Amino acid sequence: MLAEFDSPGALLTAAEQVRDAGFRRWDTHSPFPVHGIDQAMGIRRTRLPWIVFVAGLFGVTAGLALQWLTNAASAADAPGLWTIFQGYNYVISEKPALSLPAFIPVIFELTILCAALAAVIGMFAMNNLPRHAHPLLAHPRFRRVTSDRFFLVIDADDPQFDPARTRDFLRQLPDAVAVETVPEDLSPTGLPRGLVIAITILVALALLPPLLVARARLSKTTQPRIHLIQDMDNQ
Repeated sequence: MLAEFDSPGALLTAAEQVRDAGFRRWDTHSPFPVHGIDQAMGIRRTRLPWIVFVAGLFGVTAGLALQWLTNAASAADAPGLWTIFQGYNYVISEKPALSLPAFIPVIFELTILCAALAAVIGMFAMNNLPRHAHPLLAHPRFRRVTSDRFFLVIDADDPQFDPARTRDFLRQLPDAVAVETVPEDLSPTGLPRGLVIAITILVALALLPPLLVARARLSKTTQPRIHLIQDMDNQ
């Protein structure tokens, strides 16, 4: 159900009333950010920073453990974990197996990598993205949302949604210009068939080189093997 307003103040007032009425699945749309709309809608702070923080801590731990265990030359260098992991047994210039100054670059890179991936994946997941189509995009009135109109939309999936009562409730909101029902968009929401075929072909082509390399390296032949990094075998 779509309600249209002609000012940000009217949208704020309507959002407060919808929030107080107990609706849960609804949203507001405006041509520019409206100050105070989050409080009017009762939106809580996002949990995404905590997800990013935990992912960053995982990156720190993984970077430290990776270098510590791979540098461990004996059980004394990694007590308690030597029975599970065994390092490369490299002892060079008496460098310690656990050296934080030397480990900082890898720890930093893994922290940024894990945090960035968590931010992107978490944002997409929490916003139910990607979504290739939405019924509002096909509604004639909603086109003015990028120009000079403000909209409040209550989803039909809301537990309190009833077509007649919700329409009457929106009509009694102050300064509501129009209230309309948005028909369900029955157009396909999946990727176009041509795009799926193109992606499948590209993935298949990308898998050919590693498969050919694996076949050449695992097979028995008198011909020289394929080496990704050339060495003395081919000289």
